[in-house]
Amino acid sequence: MDHSEYQALIATIDHHMDLYYNEDTPEISDAEYDALMRQLKAAEKEHPEWVTPDSPTQKIGGTAKREAGVKVTHNVPMLSIEDVFDKADVAAFVNRVQERHPSCTFSVEVKVDGLSMTLRYAKNEAGELALTLAETRGDGLIGEDVTLNALTIPDVKRVLPFDCDSLELRGEVYMSHADFERFNAAQEEQGKKTAANPRNLAAGTLRQLDPEITKKRGLSMFIFNVQDGPAEWKSEHCAAMDRLAAAGVPVVFHRACTTAEEVLAAIDEIGEMRGDLPFDLDGAVVKIDHTAWREEFPAGSKYSSGHIAYKYPPEEKIVEIDEIVTDVGRTGKLTFTGIFHDRDTGKPARLCGTNVSRATLHNLDYIRDMQIGVGGHYRLYKSGEIIPRLNGCVKEPPAVYTAPECCPACGGPLVREPDTADIRCVNPSCPAQLMRTLTYFTSRDAMNIMGLGDTLIEALVREGYLKSVTDIYRLRERRQELIDAGIIGKEKNTDKVLAEIEKSKENDAVRLLTGLAIRNVGVGTARELMRHFTSLTDLMNAGMDDFLAINEIGEVIAEDLVAFFASEGNRRMIADLQALGLNMQQAQAEAASDALAGETVVITGTLPTLGRKEAEDFVRANGGKVTGSVSKKTTLLVAGEAAGSKLTKAQELGIRIVSEEELRQMCGGTAGD
Repeated sequence: MDHSEYQALIATIDHHMDLYYNEDTPEISDAEYDALMRQLKAAEKEHPEWVTPDSPTQKIGGTAKREAGVKVTHNVPMLSIEDVFDKADVAAFVNRVQERHPSCTFSVEVKVDGLSMTLRYAKNEAGELALTLAETRGDGLIGEDVTLNALTIPDVKRVLPFDCDSLELRGEVYMSHADFERFNAAQEEQGKKTAANPRNLAAGTLRQLDPEITKKRGLSMFIFNVQDGPAEWKSEHCAAMDRLAAAGVPVVFHRACTTAEEVLAAIDEIGEMRGDLPFDLDGAVVKIDHTAWREEFPAGSKYSSGHIAYKYPPEEKIVEIDEIVTDVGRTGKLTFTGIFHDRDTGKPARLCGTNVSRATLHNLDYIRDMQIGVGGHYRLYKSGEIIPRLNGCVKEPPAVYTAPECCPACGGPLVREPDTADIRCVNPSCPAQLMRTLTYFTSRDAMNIMGLGDTLIEALVREGYLKSVTDIYRLRERRQELIDAGIIGKEKNTDKVLAEIEKSKENDAVRLLTGLAIRNVGVGTARELMRHFTSLTDLMNAGMDDFLAINEIGEVIAEDLVAFFASEGNRRMIADLQALGLNMQQAQAEAASDALAGETVVITGTLPTLGRKEAEDFVRANGGKVTGSVSKKTTLLVAGEAAGSKLTKAQELGIRIVSEEELRQMCGGTAGD
């Protein structure tokens, strides 16, 4: 590795450290991140002259978020623990310590996958040892005050039954699998974005500005260290943990060990718990029990002395493919799903605490490269501990899967798109596409027809009432048939749905254009297009040059628009919708002002009074353009609380940053006051 490759590796790791520690949105798995760090350590071992204090090996990844709380300087630095990936390294650590201190014992503990928090207790006027401060790790030296949120966690004791002046405890805040699944189920029910994994959700929950949100979502905590306190609390680690546990304080699972063999056995014991724990596991920690000896075994400026963390390899199971299911998406694209069982148990594979029996097979190139077919055996793991993926063929199948020659839903022709691995059904009347197209057409982002959901659309398609989107607006002509058949329900419910369908005719052209499901034309693109055309009819008659004249429309989208409107079937459908009374016009609202004309605005964080959509509408009403990410083209950032990385990037680029109040002042207090 040369120095330029070394610098590029540092930049990559810094990017992923920021996503993990500060944004709680990692893009790669822990195992992939660990592999990058191993590359960096190897390069620095070979070239120690390259190492600077800013290297990821010399610093802790997090930074305190000032927007989310008051900064706190730690009494005791909250450092990381050095990771090892080979049990031989664990044994070497134990042997090295016992060469100097033959009587030394160790604590082997569960490393919970969450985020660190320190609790400070001090004697109050009533003589109680009461909680005075809870602080996150931040950058290891400075964190943030999250006391109000910590008090909503049942495992955090407000008062400890010990006779001392002060005590400082460090532990891991986490979200259980049950609370994580409960949160995601509620999000799905409300049509909101689900969380990627429990660790990220726990981090975001602890940093909420409203403690009621933290309490509602549910967090838990294990104590794993006494940071500061009287000498008797700090001398022997396991004894301190046992004393806390006896007083009802939840402490991490720990096993006292005297030899390297016992330490390795304890690591195996924890590894066997992996699938049954109610939380995600991040490894096993080995600590010198006699704390006074820890400083004799430093591991670097960013790591706690006298500790190592063994990281288990990504959990894998061998599965056998039973079936490959081919489905047709809304755009006609074929999707492939592998159905399998655990080769050893004959049941769904148990990975990271969940039962897994299916995984996406992506596309035909992936299937061919992985040699996937019914009867084949494959390694299965969870990417980022969340998404199940196949990871190599162990036993080849009798035959590698090949795609059907005809659409599995309609029997129509299939076409492989040039320069891609995608195969599509090109039959516009394909029932599989029809149901998805109709569902999307009626969805909240498109025509927003309340009551006309997936189940009802499927029934109406199955019974022959819906063969295109235009048939939705002909359902009222078959009202009595629908009531007699009971497909929607009795008279009252049928009339309610039909009324919602009639109401949707008044929607503006942006919603209708979105509902047409043109490739690469979502809500944002539809809104931008209708800023330049007065009606859907005008848009339909526009050409390639007209689309490319719009800054936000590139060649790919322009080609998709031209192809869609060139279809006689699509033009006939739009004419039918117009004849059925749907609004084709886009109201060109007068701008509240042109105060933001020429401004490209990004909105980030939680604003005091405006929701995200309201803020975007406010900017557009005053002549500005809204984008989702900060770039050199951004001219203005509107920042609220917990602004995160967008604020940092804007500061680095020298972009003007304003609050909601300052934004209103720029616009003369219009459009929302």
